Amino acid sequence: MPDTTETRSPQPSLTPPPEPAAGESLFERLRAFLGLRPPTSSLRDDLEEVLEEGAPSSTDFTPEERRMLRNILGLRTLRVGDVMVPRADIIAVPKDIPLGELLQVFANAVHSRLVVYGETLDDPVGMVHIRDLVAYLTNRACPQDAEAAGEERGEEAVHGLRRAGYDISALDLSEPLFETGLLRHLLFVPPSMPAIDLLVKMQATRVHLALVIDEYGGSDGLVSIEDMVEQVVGDIEDEHDDDTGPSITREPDGSWIADARVGLDEVGETFGEAFADMEGAEEVDTLGGLLVTVAGRVPVRGEILPGPAGYEFEVLDADPRRVKRLRIVPVGDGEPAQRGQRRQGPPADPPHADPTDADPADADPAGTNTVLHS
Repeated sequence: MPDTTETRSPQPSLTPPPEPAAGESLFERLRAFLGLRPPTSSLRDDLEEVLEEGAPSSTDFTPEERRMLRNILGLRTLRVGDVMVPRADIIAVPKDIPLGELLQVFANAVHSRLVVYGETLDDPVGMVHIRDLVAYLTNRACPQDAEAAGEERGEEAVHGLRRAGYDISALDLSEPLFETGLLRHLLFVPPSMPAIDLLVKMQATRVHLALVIDEYGGSDGLVSIEDMVEQVVGDIEDEHDDDTGPSITREPDGSWIADARVGLDEVGETFGEAFADMEGAEEVDTLGGLLVTVAGRVPVRGEILPGPAGYEFEVLDADPRRVKRLRIVPVGDGEPAQRGQRRQGPPADPPHADPTDADPADADPAGTNTVLHS
């Protein structure tokens, strides 16, 4: 007798899909439904995972795009204090500086904006832009009747300029800056402000220079919009930028000559983690700052300080405010130098023996000769 038992196909599972998280978009819900990510993951986490070093190279991102996307995602963790140019590197001018001297400062600073202060850098009154200065001088050199203004001057150069509509004799380069009306507003921000918020504020106010103010109202640093953009695209160098930045150079005798402004990250690339593991290294960013921390003061020229195991520091150039240049010397089987001793041999020149080699900041008790990126 044939088997008449009815065979039933298995019923599909009726387990409902996971509940979407509140506030998720349709695209996010679809990804969760298809199992492409854990329900607790975020689009930022997924993107960071894709951009991680060593991720599969099958994505459509080029190495440059990966680097910039990582920088963009990292902006939310940056503070203004992480981006700013420190006070010791700001070039600023007093409000009563003559226009002729201001032109010279602009020529040497090769920047388009300079901070202007009253008595000291802790008394900022605004900033001056090179374009405003050039426009002001151009208007002054173009009187309504240039021929009449230069009628009695017979120099060939003056005649040539007069024929072109300019009379340079009309310029008063001794005029103080504050009488020209060229000062512009400056942003004031705390070092704890998120960098991305400052970028938005610069865009909204159309003011591209911000002075960083500490808790006591003093000037702590400076940030330009170029500094902010460089956090995304990397260093931006133009025709006037100096190709030789802070560096570490190996000498034939096996030592290294280093600029005190070299960052500890670059030092780590050369010497490994030994310097970064020194006591106090986490509190500073530069090699010069590390020396000051080790000594507990500003070392003097010719002084030798102990470094990490196998190295010692010799200060080659310094002033009363900071270390400028040093030598990193490998130490053999002998004991490293004791703190504060001087190297045997001819005495080192005093810090200011050669007035032509003096740093401009030494003559500035206000601490205002610092460099600005613009």
